[in-house]
Amino acid sequence: MNSKANSKPRVTKSGQVKQYLHDKGRIDSWTAINLFGATRLSAIIFVLRKKGFDIITENLTMKDRNGNICKFANYKLILQQNKI
Repeated sequence: MNSKANSKPRVTKSGQVKQYLHDKGRIDSWTAINLFGATRLSAIIFVLRKKGFDIITENLTMKDRNGNICKFANYKLILQQNKI
């Protein structure tokens, strides 16, 4: 029996992030870690940009639960009319 015949196609973390960006429009590191186990979101974004995706970085600041200032990046996919 061929085990590949019953297996699902492999979904990469990059593919999951790409789909999430397409569906939701934006992603941050915490979301990528929780949903996909993707701990190197900036590397995935780098690769997606190299493939032609227009992704901008929004640098955000907020306070954590202890009142400390935290800086983090939020990545936003810019959809073009003829490129979906």
